[in-house]
Amino acid sequence: MASSASVSGAHHRVLLPCSPRRLPRPRPRTRAWPRSGRLRLVACHADTLLPSSSTHAPAACPSTASANGFSDWLREHGLPPGKVAILDRPVPCFREGKDLPLHYVAAGQDLEAGDVAFEVPMSLVVTLERVLGDESVAELLTTNKLSELACLALYLMYEKKQGKDSFWYPYIKELDRQRGRGQLAVESPLLWTENELNYLKGSPIRDEVFARDEGIRREYNELDTLWFMAGSLFQQYPFDIPTEAFPFEIFKQAFVAVQSCVVHLQKVSLARRFALVPLGPPLLTYKSNCKAMLTAGGDSVRLVVDRPYKSGEPIIVWCGPQPNSRLLLNYGFVDEDNPYDRVVIEASLNTEDPQFQEKRMVAQRNGKLAIQNFHVCVGKEKETIAEMLPYLRLGYISDPDEMQAILSSEGDTCPVSPCTERAVLDQLVGYLESRLAGYPTTLDEDEAMLEDGNLEPKKEVATRLVRSEKKLLHSCLQAANDLINNLPDHTVSPCPAPFAPELK
Repeated sequence: MASSASVSGAHHRVLLPCSPRRLPRPRPRTRAWPRSGRLRLVACHADTLLPSSSTHAPAACPSTASANGFSDWLREHGLPPGKVAILDRPVPCFREGKDLPLHYVAAGQDLEAGDVAFEVPMSLVVTLERVLGDESVAELLTTNKLSELACLALYLMYEKKQGKDSFWYPYIKELDRQRGRGQLAVESPLLWTENELNYLKGSPIRDEVFARDEGIRREYNELDTLWFMAGSLFQQYPFDIPTEAFPFEIFKQAFVAVQSCVVHLQKVSLARRFALVPLGPPLLTYKSNCKAMLTAGGDSVRLVVDRPYKSGEPIIVWCGPQPNSRLLLNYGFVDEDNPYDRVVIEASLNTEDPQFQEKRMVAQRNGKLAIQNFHVCVGKEKETIAEMLPYLRLGYISDPDEMQAILSSEGDTCPVSPCTERAVLDQLVGYLESRLAGYPTTLDEDEAMLEDGNLEPKKEVATRLVRSEKKLLHSCLQAANDLINNLPDHTVSPCPAPFAPELK
């Protein structure tokens, strides 16, 4: 869901909505609460799903009043008394002073590990099962050409058009304020301008942004299919079919907002696994080294904390085993203490090699593919280099008799000569040096910029990401050079390799 083009108007961001058990039939606009307790969503002043009808920014309510209104709404509609509070987190203002403080969920009192911080009833949680009213339809749609996020985003856009008569207005208003920004007050790179994406030059995530943008565009082109398949869902909306009612940029903004807020519930049906939970992200603070997570049980979603908190401290939850590149792409932040951080090195056997098929068979026998991704995980750089070496050595085999001997043997090790080992390690060192040279700044320069503390938020989070990638690559380079220095004969010339494996 990224685009190389600038997303117009920072205040035109996306909102999030929720729905009832079954979709209500058309009803008078004057009714704020749907009959039979059925819930609906709305849009708030800061238009994040649809363009504003006015060119002037609406007057902002005081932050505290906004938070209290959201809290009151939750309590009025079934949220049990909890032990949390919604507090303000100041953010840098880059929109002519129009950025309001972000809200976050904090401990409302001292908490101990194992305490239930809050419990949200399922009647206040939005899932595809609730939106579509039929689990089989939900599964059919999401196993075809549309993701759960696309379905939720479309529903929210239609609900946004309904106006203030929505039951969900306080929740939507809160999500509009957040605009998908997490604890660093930064949006996903999917909504950055082309110039801002240059902060990520050298990082694979930059290409991922463009690829994700194309993926979102493909889903956008399939939205009309959803509209026709789930006709009962949209009978209440007197609007055009999706691609006529909403331009692509608006859909992308909605998609990104849903992506940043959605919770992946475990041990539930497919139609309930993606959920929008009030008091969930982005109000909760994500951390990689935390064990607490939102869990579904019975008719509620609850959070049990995994550590003690003092009153006023932000409540943190686990964001899953995601590398920093994924955290930035999905939630707009980088975790400095992420034990799951990694970079990927892609190695592939040369398809022009006359012995390509034999080498592919040997690789498959040892659990590798003709195009193999090696994950360089933080703290395990040496292990990854050691795992790569047998695969790379295989690519250097040129003697057919030697290849046949390998095919008829067991194991993944090719005969190693000093010249072959030197050639393999030289190729690996050259690749790592080239990859590091692709960044416009060095690791030392990144450290200096971050220490200075004057970077604007998007540049800061981008610098933190590329710094983490460079640290992993430098560790790999050090490991490869150590192996070269430990070779028994440093004078040997590397073996020629007409069909050496490719690295990228």
